[in-house]
Amino acid sequence: MPRKVVSGPDYDDEYDDDYDEYDEDYDDYGETGHSDDIQHPVKEEKESSKKSSSTVPVLWRCSMCMFDNHESMVYCEMCGVFRESFMKSAKDGSIKVHGIPSDFGTPSMPKSDCTKMPVNTRTTDFDGDPEIKNASIPHEKVGSTQYTSAGSSSGAGKKLKEDQSSRASSSAQNEDVAQKLSSDIQKLGLEKNEVDTAKPYLPEEYKPEKWMFANEESGVLSQLNLAIVGHVDSGKSTLSGRLLHLLGRISKKDMHKNEKEAKEKGKGSFAYAWAMDESSEERERGVTMTVAVAYLETKKYRVVLLDSPGHKDFVPNMISGATQADAAILVVDACTGSFEAGMDGEGGKSVGQTKEHAQLIRSFGVEQLIVAVNKMDAIGYSKERFEFIKVQLGSFLRSCNFKDSSVTWIPLSAVENQNLIKIPSDVRLTSWYQGFCLLDAIDSLQLPSRDVSKPLILPICDVIKSQSTGQFAAFGKLETGAIRIGSKVLISPCGEVAAVKSIERDSNSCDIARAGDNVAVSLQGIDGSKLIPGGILCNPGFPVPVSNFLELRVLVLDVTIPILIGYQVEFHIHHVKEAARVTKIVALLDKAGKPSKTAPRFLKSKQNAVVQVTLDAPVCVQEFSKCRALGRAFLRSSGSTIAVGVVTRVLRQDQN
Repeated sequence: MPRKVVSGPDYDDEYDDDYDEYDEDYDDYGETGHSDDIQHPVKEEKESSKKSSSTVPVLWRCSMCMFDNHESMVYCEMCGVFRESFMKSAKDGSIKVHGIPSDFGTPSMPKSDCTKMPVNTRTTDFDGDPEIKNASIPHEKVGSTQYTSAGSSSGAGKKLKEDQSSRASSSAQNEDVAQKLSSDIQKLGLEKNEVDTAKPYLPEEYKPEKWMFANEESGVLSQLNLAIVGHVDSGKSTLSGRLLHLLGRISKKDMHKNEKEAKEKGKGSFAYAWAMDESSEERERGVTMTVAVAYLETKKYRVVLLDSPGHKDFVPNMISGATQADAAILVVDACTGSFEAGMDGEGGKSVGQTKEHAQLIRSFGVEQLIVAVNKMDAIGYSKERFEFIKVQLGSFLRSCNFKDSSVTWIPLSAVENQNLIKIPSDVRLTSWYQGFCLLDAIDSLQLPSRDVSKPLILPICDVIKSQSTGQFAAFGKLETGAIRIGSKVLISPCGEVAAVKSIERDSNSCDIARAGDNVAVSLQGIDGSKLIPGGILCNPGFPVPVSNFLELRVLVLDVTIPILIGYQVEFHIHHVKEAARVTKIVALLDKAGKPSKTAPRFLKSKQNAVVQVTLDAPVCVQEFSKCRALGRAFLRSSGSTIAVGVVTRVLRQDQN
């Protein structure tokens, strides 16, 4: 059996990101009517004639860094910000970002022309005294051709004729300049107040091929990814091992070996758990530390079991593995005191892992839940205790937005094999329970929709050694799209392209895998060190953004310390954990999702808010509205999950 070691509420509504705080309006300096325009006395005719006889260098000052640039530059040489008269012209329609009119580059009109934009520019007169004057600056080619100032002497009649003749000759040259500038701007994708975000994802651009769609007549069982979660020592691994043994997935030889080794170490009851907990450290400590993967088949599904650790120290591992789940089994210890510890933590001073795992599973997007009330034999199959647990836990699950119709309650005993794959035989249980056994409850689950019509996205959960090729392979769940041998894939974040050499599903080789399948993909044409957990295999034509600056919509959980700006957190998204800090609290959200007009100074329990976070290193991420699997995020601090939410905007992409 292969072993894969891996390192809140589901918001399905559309998000309205049009907050006033995001819009930064940059006013142009040269608008008419500015109160700070300086009026200068008219110079003597002699001085005017003297100035008009020579070219005066005209400068413009950058509004961001205050650097004085030459008149021929339409962007600042120091910081790269575009000239504001240029931006104003674009806004008024004389210049377009993705197309420039044919009259661009023609000589500017005299100062009296109402369409001219006077700009405060700084010049130096011939006496060495700086003075401020209003000069009309035409649009020039970036960093190349230089033009003299538009001002002319009132008495230079001959020069006016020369200017008129030169205008006609330079018109063709100016049109060439305009075309090149249009091309340059189009490459830059310039827009006012543009945020460096990912390329918009347009589903209509992508056309899936015929082989990507499954053949309905193939007769292959549908795959169901089932996470096993719950508080530590609730019997998750024992339940998983018992199921595998009853369904013939564990040989008698292996089971006898586990029983013998468990008895030698004085842990005879751990024999079934050791079918999942294979590492020596896990067996020594008696707890699951990583997510173990196993496979079984029911009448309806090919089930991938994701046995998750229950100890609070290993919740990050649980998040990384269980994000692949389509549905979940929440295992609860029915013993007195154990159930209460799972709900309220030890001593009732914290949140137990029963509550935390339920919150996390719901935030993964899981809507269907089986609550397995285990160890019923220890309480004599008491109906009263079962009903008490159902009332207490059921109320909390409703607060997590689980619907009663989507939650199935199963009393069972994994050790005594009661109510697992067939109806129970103990009369103490059959006297009051006539519902599903666990296996039938699994078959009653409904598969979520699988979208093969979108581009390929396969988050790398782990890097393992392929059983068929012996090479390193990327293991994970296909979230969207399909893949086959020979397909070209882009590996993010390294940005290299490779070809698919082999595909393994359920430890068996296959030619094609589709959305929803858990597969191990071997690649050729790339160094194995480029494959890392948290990376993405995607379509080369539709790369996944890589970013370290994100905007989130979050629900704050039960916290004892308010979340402030600058708060240090652990940021979890799909199979990545990265250090981060809260850099801005944008707004609070009411029950209707409407943002508040003023930003709060801090966040407290049960509040919905929009925040911005900065990560120490960039991660592969996508907006939740475009890809749910890459858009769910979790914030943790001091060993507890403090907030769950979704990515609403990718604000900055890593340029490396």
